[in-house]
Amino acid sequence: MANAYLVSKWKIWYKSLDVNHDGKISKADVEESRNKFSELHELNDEKKALISENFDKWWNLFIFGGNLDAEISEEEFVGKLNKEFSADKAKFVAKISDCFDMFFDVIDTNKDRSISEEEFLYAFKAYGHENVALDKSFFQAYGPKGGLVPLKDIVASWINFATSEDASKDDVVKKGFDSGV
Repeated sequence: MANAYLVSKWKIWYKSLDVNHDGKISKADVEESRNKFSELHELNDEKKALISENFDKWWNLFIFGGNLDAEISEEEFVGKLNKEFSADKAKFVAKISDCFDMFFDVIDTNKDRSISEEEFLYAFKAYGHENVALDKSFFQAYGPKGGLVPLKDIVASWINFATSEDASKDDVVKKGFDSGV
């Protein structure tokens, strides 16, 4: 069973996935995030199709568990994560690692294995986070060098966010959300 600190972070993650802010995660959130992401990046039809496929694959595999037409409540989301975490923590961490590797690989549209502020802002805007000043501050917390943060650093921070029960450990993602992102 996960401790209260980790459960609180899963609830934050849930809210961040509720792109249209209607209190549930559904296919509407998938479509809205995918469409916003494609529009912001002004993708051509070929790239748009690939992004669409990758978005659907990620949501289906890691959020909906194979049923993209489902609606998920916060209680169901947290319960599923808690069940997986409690059953086998190492397996859970591996799954979360795959989840964020895949997610940020999609976000890294130019495939340079780093995330620029623009890519970061577009990703957050696509997921319904519209406060650019807060999103920029969140990005700066990663200490970008030459305007870029290595993809592996961002992925590691999100794995920590979704798997660490240690409230004393630095958590850049939680701090970002706590700031109002």
